[in-house]
Amino acid sequence: MTACIVGWAHSRFGKLEGETVESLITKAAVDALEHAGIGPEDVDEIVLGHFNGGFSEQDFTASLVLQADDRLRFTPATRVENACATGSAAVRQGIRAIEAKAARVVLVVGVEQMTAVPAADVQRNLIRASYMKEEGDIPAGFAGQFGKIAAAYFQRHGDQSDALAAIASKNHKNGTENPFAHMRKDLGYDFCRQESEKNPFVAGPLKRTDCSLVSDGAAAIVLADVETALGMRRAVAFRANEHVQDFLPMSKRDILLFEGCEEAWARAFKNAGVKLDDLSFVETHDCFTIAELIEYEAMGLAKRGEGGKVAVEGQTQKGGRLPVNPSGGLKAKGHPIGATGVSMHALTAMQLTGEAGGIQVPDAKLGGIFNMGGAAVANYVSILERIK
Repeated sequence: MTACIVGWAHSRFGKLEGETVESLITKAAVDALEHAGIGPEDVDEIVLGHFNGGFSEQDFTASLVLQADDRLRFTPATRVENACATGSAAVRQGIRAIEAKAARVVLVVGVEQMTAVPAADVQRNLIRASYMKEEGDIPAGFAGQFGKIAAAYFQRHGDQSDALAAIASKNHKNGTENPFAHMRKDLGYDFCRQESEKNPFVAGPLKRTDCSLVSDGAAAIVLADVETALGMRRAVAFRANEHVQDFLPMSKRDILLFEGCEEAWARAFKNAGVKLDDLSFVETHDCFTIAELIEYEAMGLAKRGEGGKVAVEGQTQKGGRLPVNPSGGLKAKGHPIGATGVSMHALTAMQLTGEAGGIQVPDAKLGGIFNMGGAAVANYVSILERIK
């Protein structure tokens, strides 16, 4: 253990009228420092996770965090980006600064404003996180990419429509209790399962309810070394934090295996000295329901080709063998790209300190996080445990 989460902040996710990238960043930064019980003068380094990719005209954003308080002036600040895992990339950079003893306290902020541009621009901005040479012309952008993955999975392992509906309805039900969620509506299994005017097919076998939401939002966490953290109000320690990067082209991999995800989990379990069944819950990257299904297999919850069985049997429901996405996941909570990974860490810390409110998993002791960029290209796993 080299770093702990000692404070956090989380905006509501959704279409946030009247907000800007700057306002979202500064509010999250101020609130996280207040929650940690420290002042701006205590921060040794700042890391901002912001994908952008054309969503915002302001593309040089690291110093916007300094707008939160003049006392942050001259603090080193860096923006990082790793597609949809941008937030977790920022968290990891903060941890590494602490591991290197270059900082005792690091402020990590993740942000994205996506709803201010037309839908066609959203699609164009996001597809840039694929291998443009081979995948840039896939119809429907990233939905089309994961639609191809779903179709290939169905061809190899059989129709998984029941399982995808079970995942979607689970996450929407969980999201009803999350005050930060973009969509707080229990859509029910039948609505998610059936094609309808309100739930049309989007790409391949994926319907609208299989796709995460286009959202605005921000989250922030304060990291501290263990010695510093033990003198603070709360301390949620990283038992493991792993990053595995895979090939960008889908053509160079068996895309149905999510091997980078599998490797990241394996390294995390080894370094933390725990196994899957020791986890109380997992927050995983359900950008599309087929992604969550394949992630069950990659993390070891199901054998290859049997992730759908886990979903249909309810093993990942709250109260099941391993609750997955008690927050509602990206599916219900929303997916503001740069904020997602930071949000996952903040919500996991809330669970482990018993501060998660309606989404609380009873007696949560050990939380797992998987955040990915692209189609299992950038893979980040964290395992967290409260030590104070």
